[in-house]
Amino acid sequence: MMPASLLLAVLLGGCATTGTPMQASVDTLMRDYTGDVPGAAVLVLRDGQPLLRRGYGLADLETGTPVTPDTNFRLASVTKQFTAAAILLLAEDGKLSLDDPVRKWLPSLPASDDAITLRHLLTHASGLIDYEDLMAPDATGQDTLDQVHDIDVLHLLEGEDRLYFAPGTGYRYSNGAYALLALVVGKASGQDFATFLRERIFKPLGMDGTVAYENGISTVAHRAYGHSLVDGRWVRTDQSSTSAVLGDGGIYSSIDDLARWDAALYDDRLLSDAMRADAFTLHNPIHDEADVDGYGYGWRIHGEVLWHSGETIGGRNVIIRWPQRHLTVVVLTNRNDPEPYRLAMKIAALYLPDAPARD
Repeated sequence: MMPASLLLAVLLGGCATTGTPMQASVDTLMRDYTGDVPGAAVLVLRDGQPLLRRGYGLADLETGTPVTPDTNFRLASVTKQFTAAAILLLAEDGKLSLDDPVRKWLPSLPASDDAITLRHLLTHASGLIDYEDLMAPDATGQDTLDQVHDIDVLHLLEGEDRLYFAPGTGYRYSNGAYALLALVVGKASGQDFATFLRERIFKPLGMDGTVAYENGISTVAHRAYGHSLVDGRWVRTDQSSTSAVLGDGGIYSSIDDLARWDAALYDDRLLSDAMRADAFTLHNPIHDEADVDGYGYGWRIHGEVLWHSGETIGGRNVIIRWPQRHLTVVVLTNRNDPEPYRLAMKIAALYLPDAPARD
């Protein structure tokens, strides 16, 4: 029998659905992303096989470069599942515990953070003040020298001796929590966060085009550039003041590499069965968000569905998984609007007739 990793590589060598009625239905759903406009990449996997892998529109309007299955998009908050996986790998290595106080690793945080654990950070149960609200109001990020990095997030939070709620008693989505987790990865591993991801996740899984992007240090091959619709025309809006923060949103990847990532979420090639099960467990309930029952470690959970979205200045993304049915839908875009979750659910409904297609 062909090894799973080799089978995936063979299947990714060509599109499995060229000319099929199912592809035509997806093409119809994706019509607004077709032509000389910011585009999208769409992946549908069942049992590890790509039922559909397609690019639409342009990765870069300035050069007319089309989107293909190996186009790398900034994942934004889809990054969080990789940050969580890095922490879980270190827990399995015995380098840290999920119940470690964050101040064990980042002692410069104020005493008000004494009760915050790494588990609280993973599940948005920390109560941390939003670092975005602490930044200079005139920060734009157009000049990369003005961008905030993970270490700057720590410095912003060092001066805050207050929390939104006592750790473990509530839910508030926190980008800052994941920036701190990236710093903890660096402290516990002895490597910087980007290097750890490359050596422990991307390279072992064959995600050769995926990178935690650092300006002046790394490059993004086959890069999609973000765009926003301004006064009826698309303009490049690729970087903001927070685009250099890695832990909460700094990874670039393609649908082909995300197929490899998805495959690793079904077996123990990266994380043990027990650790994966823990990551996909609802640890923190959520009562005021649509299609979300609670949060695991880098994943939103809704019934049998695991999913996460990502939003940046010029891109919107989503990955939605039905692990019990071995179906995954990924939609990556390089435009500011609309959010693609409902679009991905409509695509999923073509392959799962009983899946709700959101309006």
